[in-house]
Amino acid sequence: MASAAVAISPSAPFPDAVQIVPFDAPLGAEVFGLDLSRPVDTATFARIKQAHLDHHVLVFRDARITPAQQVDFSRRFGPLQIHVLRNFQLAGHPEVLIVSNIKEDGKPIGLGDAGAYWHSDLSYKEKPSLGSLLHAQELPGEGGDTLFANQHLAWDTLPQELRSAVHGRLAEHSYLAKYEELRARNPYRPALTQAQIDEVVPVQQPVVRTHPETGRRALFVSEHFTTRIVGLPQDESDALLAELFALSTRESLVYRHQWQPHDLVFWDNRSVMHLAAGTPDHERRLLYRTTIEGDAPF
Repeated sequence: MASAAVAISPSAPFPDAVQIVPFDAPLGAEVFGLDLSRPVDTATFARIKQAHLDHHVLVFRDARITPAQQVDFSRRFGPLQIHVLRNFQLAGHPEVLIVSNIKEDGKPIGLGDAGAYWHSDLSYKEKPSLGSLLHAQELPGEGGDTLFANQHLAWDTLPQELRSAVHGRLAEHSYLAKYEELRARNPYRPALTQAQIDEVVPVQQPVVRTHPETGRRALFVSEHFTTRIVGLPQDESDALLAELFALSTRESLVYRHQWQPHDLVFWDNRSVMHLAAGTPDHERRLLYRTTIEGDAPF
């Protein structure tokens, strides 16, 4: 799969303080020269925001920031969303979801199987996520990669007959779609209370959404959360979704991120799906995630 191939290092001299270097991949860029432990000025922030729209995934290397600084930077893009699994919140920072396979005293400290299926974060909410920021705290010696698939390109390259089949259609998204399947594989994933279930009632979203800031169209279905296409018999819906899932995550659409210490990765959930490639059980992985609220898809 495509991965970053950047012939430049953070120590190379630049004419400007901040440089944005696209990856040799279907999406993604690396940001050099920005110290996120300090306030980001208005002009630089505008450049970062535009780069996020242009490249869909931004990688900030060696981001030596605290959880509070991650929250503050994330909140500049919009209100933050609190994940339904509140038992995996970072103490003192409810906006931060702990993503980790580490166990202490026999109990998980975070969500260990996050990203087990291709998905866009919080697509099951009326206002899905604008974007997510994931900050590396402790990385495994092997495994732990994250894959990102460009859903603008997925739509642009979709065969005409499939475009016609999904034009104007809605699909149902449910947080519970694979929840019990994940619990069967990972007994540490907690059972949901009725209050949590009520918080994630299924919603209907357009199969093809329009990006609210760029106007570009993107596929907006995922194997993790999309359960059916509204108005179709279940067998037809299943067959159509299977085609869309396969075409939307083709290798030609994917950037594979190989984590480095203190990486902060910021992706656009309106134009990208992602997948955790998996970490061996004997390796430790710990990351902090913040999630920005977006708009109702249209």
